[in-house]
Amino acid sequence: MVIIKKQDRILKKMRDFVIIAHKALTTGDFSLNDLPGSAGRMDILCRCINSCLFLSHDLRRDVQVHLLLLGDPEPGKIIRFDSEHVRYLNPDERSAGSLIKKALQKTAGEYEARSTPGVFIRSGNLGTLLNEFKDAGRRLIYLHEDGEDIRELSDLTNNAVFILGDHMGVTEEEEQLIKEHEAKTISLGPIPLHADHCIILINNEIDRNLSGRSQ
Repeated sequence: MVIIKKQDRILKKMRDFVIIAHKALTTGDFSLNDLPGSAGRMDILCRCINSCLFLSHDLRRDVQVHLLLLGDPEPGKIIRFDSEHVRYLNPDERSAGSLIKKALQKTAGEYEARSTPGVFIRSGNLGTLLNEFKDAGRRLIYLHEDGEDIRELSDLTNNAVFILGDHMGVTEEEEQLIKEHEAKTISLGPIPLHADHCIILINNEIDRNLSGRSQ
């Protein structure tokens, strides 16, 4: 079993996306043929992974995705996808679902265990992730339609951590915890969007900013 230390995953200069999944099944006992119904809307997480990682005919190499699984029967698991090392991932929901399923067949402990190249699992909750990123000096950004327009920000870099909810949004308790960790609230527009669509827009804004084409 490959064990990954905390500093090896949070100090990288990468784009990090945290997806809070309130209903996602936390065991590997689900059907890849029915990701929405058998796995607590695991299809949403699969689409988020693909939006985070895929380019046309290539993968991004500077992105990490942290899936926070809070569904039954064992809530409080974190699955991390590291685009620098991920393998066996194709741009379809079933492929991402298969890698999640394999990760959930591993024992989730305090330290990360690798299930397949670039995919890791451990136990933890939202506070676990927020504390680690905050302690590492990472910039926390919470996506909400009432926040500051992302186009007003000129300093988006690969040091930011973006926090998004699933189809259920974010609970009041989770939002309070995010605010306590001094996350900046930004908006992609006045209308709520699907999480995977938000991710594509965020990646595009950072790409444009880094290339000097933000105006």
